[in-house]
Amino acid sequence: MLLDERIQTIKNHLLKAWSIETSSKWTKENPARGQCGVTALVVQDLLKGDIVKTPLKDGWHFYNLIEGSRYDFTHSQFESPILYENLPSTREEAFCDTNTLQYNHLKQNLIALMIKDGSPI
Repeated sequence: MLLDERIQTIKNHLLKAWSIETSSKWTKENPARGQCGVTALVVQDLLKGDIVKTPLKDGWHFYNLIEGSRYDFTHSQFESPILYENLPSTREEAFCDTNTLQYNHLKQNLIALMIKDGSPI
């Protein structure tokens, strides 16, 4: 499966995998809310690449840089466009935005959805 296809598959499944168990800020109306750190970590597990960040008024926003392209799976949580800075970050820094329970829950849910769908992991 090509990278673009894997990206689209993950994007589609994240909408089902996100929940109140993956971010305390999650809502049905805004499922991506508060999911940036945990999502960047799980996406890096699956697709490698780097975790990068941009400062926003409420703190750091985390997302992924894979094969030279930026992938922000949680940009829909914001009403205004993001002026991306793509500053280098680390897994440790992204983990400050989540916790082990949320991370494990998202990773297990996402992988289970991909297996059920027959998508490569």
